Formats: sequence, structure tokens, C-alpha cells
Amino acid sequence: MTRIIAIANQKGGVGKTTTAVNLAAALAQSARKVLLVDIDPQGNATMGSGVDKRELENSITEVLLGECSATDAIVTTAEGYDLLPGNIDLTAAEFQLMDQPARDTRLKTALAALGDRYHYVLIDCPPSLSLLTLNALAAADGVLVPMQCEYYALEGLSSLINTIDALKQKLNPTLEIFGVVRTMFDVRNNLANAVSGELTRHFGDIVFRSIIPRNVRLAEAPSHGQSIVGYDKASRGGIAYLGLAGEIVRREKDSKQDTKKESA
Repeated sequence: MTRIIAIANQKGGVGKTTTAVNLAAALAQSARKVLLVDIDPQGNATMGSGVDKRELENSITEVLLGECSATDAIVTTAEGYDLLPGNIDLTAAEFQLMDQPARDTRLKTALAALGDRYHYVLIDCPPSLSLLTLNALAAADGVLVPMQCEYYALEGLSSLINTIDALKQKLNPTLEIFGVVRTMFDVRNNLANAVSGELTRHFGDIVFRSIIPRNVRLAEAPSHGQSIVGYDKASRGGIAYLGLAGEIVRREKDSKQDTKKESA
């Protein structure tokens, strides 16, 4: 069964796209079939996957507008995961969708047509609650929230949780917070450590144990069109994302075992 995870945070600059690309590559390393969907008009996840966003024949834009199927737009990356690429054309597509029927569920319908081809579908969302983000949240089973451990982070997370609760009532009743991952973490920063502690006290098990550090190699990888797993998986950033992927796989296995016990 496919697990669809939207990677979202209404605050920009928190490592959202970095997490999307590197988690896709790390999950692919664990023999999982992974699709990364770039629904951010910046197209950074597309470029970070080694695909030129300026030379796309088909993209997520055409899929949302009903001009092609998801299968026709998907490309396979050098690191073993598939990509449904995006670019600046998404901005125009968002305006075109405004007056269209089922405008919030176009992505959900497109992904449903893929069946159970993938173990995981990761959706890289824009840093705002736009129509594109609503499409991602309507399609997703859960939301993975990357966040920096800084002063306004807890308030921002609480706001996002309130948004998700509202969307559950109107758009996607099964939507849940899949987890929170601490990104761009500097262990020498006392404030970061304090906020990290508060985060785990307030939100408990939804906070992943894996912590993504500030890491030069992690920052360099996108300029080479690679994930950190392909660029330098032995770096601290590479080890952290491989650890996060392992944690996600274990969490899924535990969840399935719990479901079997309850139904027995």
C-alpha cells in the first residue's frame, strides 16, 4: 500500500526541499520504490534531483491541468527514485485552476491512478497555504514537518497543526501529522537545544529521533544535482538522512504490526 507524505511548513527556509530530495534518495537506498512530487513553483526539488526544470516536456503542471497523466510526466532519477517534476509554470497553473471543478483534489486523483506502484510518495510543498499546498494535503495520508529549533518554531508548528485540523474537517478527514524532523541543527547553540527539548516534551513520539545537522556537504549537494546520499552519504548530513529513512521504515512496520494485533 502506498504511503503519501506531504513535506510541508508554512515557514520558508527550514530545509523542506532538502528533506524531500534527501529522504527520497535515502528511502530508495532501502529498496523502496519512491516517487518525489515537486509541487513548488521554484522547482528546487527538480533541480536538486538532477533534472533541468527549464527543459521539461511534461510536468506536474500538465498533470494538474489534465493535459497528461502522471505516468507521462514521471522521470527516473540517477539515484533510483522517480520524480514528478515542477517549475515556474505551476504559478500560472494555480490561477487556471481557481475556477475549475475539483480544484483541490487534482493531485489526489492523479496519484490514485498510479495504484500501488510506489511504497512512498513524497510531496514537496510551497512554503505557503496555497491551492498547490491544498492539493498536496488533500492527497496525503500524513504531513512531515521539517523545522528549525529557533524561537518562533513552536508557535509555527502549533499554527500548522491548527491548519491541518481545519483541513481534516473540510478536505481530508484522514490527514495526520506523520512526524516532525529537526533540521539545520547546531548542537553548540543553547537556544536550539532548549527548543529541541521543548519540542519533544510537547509533541512526544511524533518528533523523529534523527536530527539533521548544519553540514557543508549537505549544502553543496544540490549544486551538483545530487542528494547528499549520492554526493557524500558518509557525511554527517548523509548519515542523518539515512537514519531518518530507517526510522520512517521502522515506524511503518510497527504501525502495520499494531494493526494486525488489533484485528486479530
